This record gives sequence, structure tokens and C-alpha cells, in this order.
Amino acid sequence: MSYDAKFRVWRGDATAGELRDFTVAVNEGEVVLDIIHRLQATQASDLAVRWNCKAGKCGSCSAEINGRPRLLCMTRMSTFTETETITVTPLRAFPVIRDLVTDVSFNYQKAREIPSFAPPKDLAPGEYRMQQVDVQRSQEFRKCIECFLCQDTCHVVRDHEENKESFAGPRFLMRIAELDMHPLDSLDRKRQAQDEHGLGFCNITKCCSDVCPEHIKITDNALIPMKERVADTRYDPLVWLGNKIRRRS
Repeated sequence: MSYDAKFRVWRGDATAGELRDFTVAVNEGEVVLDIIHRLQATQASDLAVRWNCKAGKCGSCSAEINGRPRLLCMTRMSTFTETETITVTPLRAFPVIRDLVTDVSFNYQKAREIPSFAPPKDLAPGEYRMQQVDVQRSQEFRKCIECFLCQDTCHVVRDHEENKESFAGPRFLMRIAELDMHPLDSLDRKRQAQDEHGLGFCNITKCCSDVCPEHIKITDNALIPMKERVADTRYDPLVWLGNKIRRRS
């Protein structure tokens, strides 16, 4: 069963742009990325869009559909009515390069700022010994496909460009939490999260978890536990007193 759908697609570059109207044929079982490809093939051959796997595993085709951050390849046309106008725009939190393609280099910059896994210096590689129970809490975070939808929807950077310098965003605060949960990591990840990567900016609205295509509970399982551990080590009066006593001795 086929029908003609109404689309509004953002066209432009870093200097200027606008939403343009298109009518595109839709076939049963298709996703939004299929329609964007048909639009390229039939009406707008110069339309720029990122994509790779078309299976929801590479994170390349991130965009905003009707204002909501989504993967184009995982958004089925059957979720919309045949009379609905579907608006497709680039990720709002990042600079536009052209059409639906944005410059997400901010995220790679933040990734480079996080020190990698650091085992104890006296522990040789062959001496690593862990049980599944040691890593099962953080294993969920390894499902991340780095689509950066959580980064895009986080209002700390989405609505406040000036925060980007001091705020890593939910994807990379989750990475710090993952390392902090690792039984063999030796760095002070709690201090890094709070002082260097802006954990305090997060007010746990759960918007990052809401758009995650891998259904990772970023807020509940990574950010809130990290905030709790920071509070325990930095603001608990008994811990503060114990640190004072140890420093004197």
C-alpha cells in the first residue's frame, strides 16, 4: 500500500537556510531514511544527509523529526498518519554544515578530554582478574552507538551554547561513570566529573534517557549514581572530617 506523504525538510548551510515542502511517495514498511533517499533520487539530488548502516547501530543518521531527536533509520513511517506533515531538521545543538548534516566534533573533543582506563601501576596486564558481577552495572553503557541524540536533547547545551566549554554532556558523563564503576580503575573520576566535566550542571530531567535508541537508562543508572558518589566523597561531613584527620596524621 502506497501513499504520498508531505515532508518539510531543512535546506541550507551555516550561513542561511529554510524549510522546504516536498511530496514524496511512501511504501509499506518504510522508515524516514527511505523517504529521504527517495527524495534525493527524485527531487533533491543535492540534499546532504549522513547515514551508514541503516540498522540503528552506527548512529550516523541522527536528526530531528517533528522537533524530536531521532535516528532516521529507526523511525517508521507507520508512526505517522497519512495526512500528517513530517518535518525533518538537523540536530539543533550543533552547527549546521549543510542540510541535515551537522558538525558534531564537539563530542569528539569531549571524548579526548576524558582519561582512558587506568589500572593500578603495580598490576601487570596478565594479572587482571574480574568477575562478571564486577562489571555488570557498567556493561549497559557499552551499548552506546554514539548517535549523540542525548547530547542534542540535553538542554544544558541545547539552549546554552556557552555551557559547552565546561560541560561534557550525558554521553561522556556516562563514560566517566562507567570508568568510576570499574573495579580496577585507579583515577579519581568523581573529582573529574564534578570539577572538569560539569556534572553539577545536570539536573536529571531524564531527557537524555528518553531519546536513547539503545534504551540506556543514562540518568538513573549513570548520572544519578555518579552524583550520589560525588556527594558522598565531597560533601558528607563525616567523610570530610575523616579526610582532615588523615591529612593531619
